[in-house]
Amino acid sequence: MKRVTLASLVLLLALLFAGAAQAVKPDEVLADPALEARARALSEGLRCMVCQNQSIDESDADLARDLRILVRQRLVAGDTDRQVMDYVVSRYGEFVLLKPRFNLRNVLLWGTPVLLLLVGGTFILLAARSRRSTVTAELTAEEQAALDKMLRRD
Repeated sequence: MKRVTLASLVLLLALLFAGAAQAVKPDEVLADPALEARARALSEGLRCMVCQNQSIDESDADLARDLRILVRQRLVAGDTDRQVMDYVVSRYGEFVLLKPRFNLRNVLLWGTPVLLLLVGGTFILLAARSRRSTVTAELTAEEQAALDKMLRRD
């Protein structure tokens, strides 16, 4: 039992201290540290279209490499960060962004959970109020006598 616990602890510590794997090759790195820092920051927000759950910095896929090179080429050409992202989105669509932009096209996507919570909460509140407001009227003397008579027969 101690071996299993020790092995589990070692595995847990290894996972905690393991950083994200960087797939950026040395030949992709820009000579200018400021441009390279901008390229890294931009590529952290771009999804690998092959892996889909990794940024292009973490992916070894050929398409991710092409995107990393494209981002660096645009930066060297003098594009701003916004221009680079707009260019990549225009070529690959908004799915390439790990964190989609908030705009009118996807407001329904962002707002639906909140809307459902509000509608559900309102429904529950109204249902609880209607149950409380139900008042039972007391039986009249005649009804009580009839009920007593029926109960005595059985």
